[in-house]
Amino acid sequence: MNFEWFVCRRYLQAKRSQGFISLISVISVAGVAIGVMALIIVLAVMTGFTNELRSKILGINAHIIVQKYGGQIDDYQKIAAKIRQIPGVKATTPYIFTQVMITSDRGGTGAILRGIAPNSAAQALRLGKYIKGCKLQDLTESATTGRPGSHRLPGIILGSELARQLRVYHNDKVRLMSNSGPLTPIGILPRIKTCRVLGIFKSGMYEYDSAMAFVSLKTAQDFLKLGKRVNGIEIRLNDIYQARDISLEIQKRLGLNYTSRDWMQMNKNLFSALELEKTALAIIVALVVIVAAFNIVSTLIMVVMEKSKDIAILKAMGATAAQIRKVFIYEGLVIGLTGTICGLIGGITACRLLARYHFIKLPDVYPISTLPVELNSGDIIMISAGAIIITLLATLYPSWQAARVDPATALRYE
Repeated sequence: MNFEWFVCRRYLQAKRSQGFISLISVISVAGVAIGVMALIIVLAVMTGFTNELRSKILGINAHIIVQKYGGQIDDYQKIAAKIRQIPGVKATTPYIFTQVMITSDRGGTGAILRGIAPNSAAQALRLGKYIKGCKLQDLTESATTGRPGSHRLPGIILGSELARQLRVYHNDKVRLMSNSGPLTPIGILPRIKTCRVLGIFKSGMYEYDSAMAFVSLKTAQDFLKLGKRVNGIEIRLNDIYQARDISLEIQKRLGLNYTSRDWMQMNKNLFSALELEKTALAIIVALVVIVAAFNIVSTLIMVVMEKSKDIAILKAMGATAAQIRKVFIYEGLVIGLTGTICGLIGGITACRLLARYHFIKLPDVYPISTLPVELNSGDIIMISAGAIIITLLATLYPSWQAARVDPATALRYE
């Protein structure tokens, strides 16, 4: 053990008469530990919430959407084949998107009707894990009524909240109405189509569950009299973070008649708000570490005042100013490192317990039922490095003060 570490260890092991300084040191360690622990938990919760929300949104929607300016896409098979040639594209599926009125014998409400191709949509979307009562591939034109001798009706999958508003369940009938019908002397005649409920869609996000209904692509085309046309093409990628580059490549290959939007563009406001909230919370909680750093400053200053005679004797025996500075820098680093390590252990343990046992439940206003937690190694490294740097900066002034102690002045009356 070198000279600086030896003196640092002796100063940290305060005698009974110096118990107050030892207590302040413990409080400083606890302050750093609490700050680091709080930062880890806050960032883990915000990261988990953002990733869970993104997973739900991208489970229902595609990574990229391609549309045509001025109307529907006629030759969507050729366009989809051209898109699939781009590296990074995993699957494509056509879709139809329109607003309708849905009614039952017990009520009615407005909804968003999505026409999808069940086979290709099963690869391009992740709807299957949210559907209860049937499979996505069961959404075909020949959904049976379940009664012998009865005629066949097209199937429909309703959002859970939408089904609750209509007070319908499996095998119940609903009617679709659209105002895109023909113009007659008495006005526009609405289009009407009867469907049978095959399953219930529940994503946990009220905006989707209360307004979304799915039918097969052919059902939507027949209902809206679109022929073979579709509103657009949904695309799934191997890597969601390549969406921006692949979207630009799609735009380049298809030309100016088409537009492509990636998931980051379509949800820019939401994820920007979440990122801003995460940053703001991190800054607020980081103030705890800064307050703990001031505790370290006060602790070291008190040690310098208490040990001024010892410092003078050490200097008289040949210790240099640099060695005296190192003693107090090491002491502050020991306090900071101890607090950081304790905070890391406490924060990681708390996050793992939260992720495993889910003992914090969220109210129904959130799209997630339990508090989501996801540890990020980059956040842990950043928090640890930040805490150590802050505590290191906190040692500079006390160590400089210690190095300025004049042996002659300190020992004049001894």
